[in-house]
Amino acid sequence: MLTQVLPAQFQQWLASHAANGIKPVVLDVREPWEVSVASIQPGEGFELRCIPMHDIPGRLQELNPDHPVACLCHHGARSMSVAAFLVNNGFEDVSNITGGIDAWSLSADPSVPRY
Repeated sequence: MLTQVLPAQFQQWLASHAANGIKPVVLDVREPWEVSVASIQPGEGFELRCIPMHDIPGRLQELNPDHPVACLCHHGARSMSVAAFLVNNGFEDVSNITGGIDAWSLSADPSVPRY
């Protein structure tokens, strides 16, 4: 299943997965230079993984299809493509963080720089 999660709803999304005891993954699919400019901070309730979009097919084995995944990019287009790819490859609980890191900066954490 592929869902959309607004950055302002992220904590609610995390809470919805807390009961199952599995730590969700935020998969940042931006390029390394983008992550160095602006990034979310790993939290207690999730694992942050940074794998550029073009590397996902070759590194798919690094992700567990049984864990919830929320994909993140700059504005939400690349992460949506990766999220659809994951669903097509057997991942069952996949979300796209709508609006990407830019929306995250505006609505979830203004300390994250915009670029």
